[in-house]
Amino acid sequence: MRISTSQFYEQNIQTMDNQQSQLSTYYQQLSSGTALTTPADNPLGAAQAVQLTMVSATITQYQTNQTTALSSLGLEDKTLSSVTNTLDSITSQIVRAGDGTLNDSDRASIAQALQGYRNQLLNLANASDGAGNYLFSGFQATTQPFTNNPAGGVNYQGDSGIRQIQVADTRQIATNDSGANVFMAVPATGTSAVSAGASTNTGTGVIGTASVTNPSATTNADHYSITIGGTAAAPTYTVTDNTVVPATTTAPAAFSANNPISLGAGMQVSISGAPNPGDTFTVTPATATQNTSVFSSLDSIIAALKQPADNNPTAMATLKNALTSGLTQVQNSMTNVTVVQASVGGREQELQALQTTTRTNSVQTQSDLATLTGVDMVTAISKFEETQSALQAAQQTFVKMQGMSLFQYIGN
Repeated sequence: MRISTSQFYEQNIQTMDNQQSQLSTYYQQLSSGTALTTPADNPLGAAQAVQLTMVSATITQYQTNQTTALSSLGLEDKTLSSVTNTLDSITSQIVRAGDGTLNDSDRASIAQALQGYRNQLLNLANASDGAGNYLFSGFQATTQPFTNNPAGGVNYQGDSGIRQIQVADTRQIATNDSGANVFMAVPATGTSAVSAGASTNTGTGVIGTASVTNPSATTNADHYSITIGGTAAAPTYTVTDNTVVPATTTAPAAFSANNPISLGAGMQVSISGAPNPGDTFTVTPATATQNTSVFSSLDSIIAALKQPADNNPTAMATLKNALTSGLTQVQNSMTNVTVVQASVGGREQELQALQTTTRTNSVQTQSDLATLTGVDMVTAISKFEETQSALQAAQQTFVKMQGMSLFQYIGN
């Protein structure tokens, strides 16, 4: 077979071009540390690498979201701890205010202290994250949630929205709780019915807190009123269940101070002192018509403490009834805050567990991607040097063969 000069040149140049191209590929792999410099290097591997890269980016976003959510919940958790501490201090002041040895001046001082705690509580309810986003305003993150109402209590300017953030493929988590849920409401479960005496009572009757006699029978949902009848010398009482329609009233029974009065549904209450005929008392669910806003509850207590009661048994009885109601309401609000804080803590624990899982997934994805696209340096260097040597040999051989001819052999 005869090989023309042009064929000889083309074959050698093609061989050297291929070796040069291969050498360039090995060089790029060594310099970049990546085996897939172009999709053509490994189409299937390139497609897998794209998929793994997308998974890695998603995991990174989840990690960012988890950190953001954990930061928000951590700030809310600390704020609720401060709220609980403030409510503890308020409870102590209310209990102290019931001391019979105090006078009007002492109670006025307690009212002033409670006003300070109320202001502190309002500041906590308006806490923000430092970037102008309020913790308890729902979706209205830039709106201050609570403002004082001149008529008493506070106005809630936020909404009931719960901000959710995606922290895993199939999991969104709430990063806040609305102020309406934290400060303006109490749960039906775990709270106590609220005992109260009418402000128009003329006797010295003081109602105690309702106690549960049969947990399986009580529902904490019935509204009871107790009306004193008979005469001052022989008082009686009736109990009306206002929940049912029409309301039901028991037959009059002889009233005796401090004796338990059955309310049905597994509850009872007692009244001390000497109520007058016509005086009324109520026992209503924690979630019923009485103040469920902790601010309104505090305002009622503060107003009651400012009323003169020295040397006035009726006024003193009215004050004690107000303190009984207010203490139960504040304790119910504290129960609510505790429930919310427990929920926050549960979400924090879930996020911490998710962070561990997500970190593991991230490491595995990065490892798979490195295995797919990474370069085996030892093998790559060996092939680079092998190809480089082959190219150099091909170049030297081509140079020598260019100078060879039949005449050189004849001459020799």
